[in-house]
Amino acid sequence: MKVDIEKLLKENASIIDRVIEKYIPRTYDKESLLLTLGPPEYEYSSEAINKALAEPIWEFLDRGGKRWRPTLFLLICEALGKNPDEFVDFAIIPEVIHNGTIMIDDIEDASECRRGKQCAHRLFGLDIAINAGNTMYYLPLLTLTRNKDKLSKEKLTRLYEIYIQEMVNISFGQATDIAWHRGLADADEITEKQYLQMCTYKTGTLARMSAKLASVLAGADDDLTEKMGKFAEMIAVAFQIQDDILDLVSERFAEGKGGFGRDITEGKRTLLVIHTLEKAETMDKRRLIEILNMHTTDQKIRGEAIDIIRKCGSINYARKYARNMMKRSWKEIDNILPQSYAKEKLESFTSYLVERKI
Repeated sequence: MKVDIEKLLKENASIIDRVIEKYIPRTYDKESLLLTLGPPEYEYSSEAINKALAEPIWEFLDRGGKRWRPTLFLLICEALGKNPDEFVDFAIIPEVIHNGTIMIDDIEDASECRRGKQCAHRLFGLDIAINAGNTMYYLPLLTLTRNKDKLSKEKLTRLYEIYIQEMVNISFGQATDIAWHRGLADADEITEKQYLQMCTYKTGTLARMSAKLASVLAGADDDLTEKMGKFAEMIAVAFQIQDDILDLVSERFAEGKGGFGRDITEGKRTLLVIHTLEKAETMDKRRLIEILNMHTTDQKIRGEAIDIIRKCGSINYARKYARNMMKRSWKEIDNILPQSYAKEKLESFTSYLVERKI
C-alpha cells in the first residue's frame, strides 16, 4: 500500500501544534503561569512574558516546518507495537528544541530570512530571540514533569539521560560547524569523516533523540533503543545532505531563504564542497575557497560557486551518498521490527526524507 507521507506530515503537524500549545500557551495567563512556574514569590508580569516569550515563540512556530521529527517519533512508537496516541505529548520535545536551535542558528549565521519571513532576531531583537530560542530547549520538558506519575522512575531517568546527552552532542556539533565556516579551524582540509561526524551531532541529534525517547516510552530495551537511535541518526544525516543539495538546485527550496546557495554565503563546508575541493582543478579550488570566505550574498557570485560544485560532479555524488545512507539505515532495523503497516509507513517515511524536492 502506497503511503502519502506529505499528507501524513500535514496531519501530524496540526496535532503536534495543538499539543505544543497545551504546554506552551499562545498567551500566558495566571493559571498557565502557575502551572509552568509555580506560585510567585511576589507577582508575575504576564504582559512582559507574553511580549518577550510567547509572542516570538508562536510567531516562529506558526511559520510551519515539516514537523518530521515528531512524525518519526510517532511512527517508531507504532512500529514497536504501541498506540502512538498514548505518547503524542512527548513527541513535541525534539520539535520544540529544533525550532529553538533554528532561532539561535539564524543569529549565529546573521541570517535575514527564515520560512519566508524576517528571522526572529530581526523582528524582535537579539535579546528576545536569544532568550526565546534558549527557553525552547527546556520548555518541552514540561511534558516529563507533568506526566511523571505515568512513568516509572527508571524510565523517567532514562528519558532525562537521553535528553542531556543529546543536548551536549548538538552543542558540540554546532561548535564544530561554526569553527569551520568562521575560519577558526582549517576548513579547507576537512575530511569527509569529520563532516559526517559533525552532522551526526548537529543534525543527527534531534532525530536520534526522537527515536530513543520513543523507544524507551514504547518499552524497548537498551539494545533496541540504541539501534533505533542509530537508524534515526543516519536518516537525519541523509536528510541534511539532501538539504544541502536542495540549497543549490531547488527553486522552491530557495524561496524564503534568500535565493540559491545560502550555504555558500555562510561559508559552510558541506559534503558537496568537501568533495569539490578534493576533485577540483587548482584554479577552481582556489576560487571556490575564495567565494566561501567572502560570505557574499551576490547571487551571481554564489552561482559561480554552484557551477564549480556541479562541474566536479559533487551534486550527483552527494545525492548518491544520501540514498545509500538511507538504504543502510533501513538495514539497521529491517530485521528487528515485526512486519506491519506501521513498519511500511516508517520505510516510506525514510525514503521520503531523502527523495523530497523541498
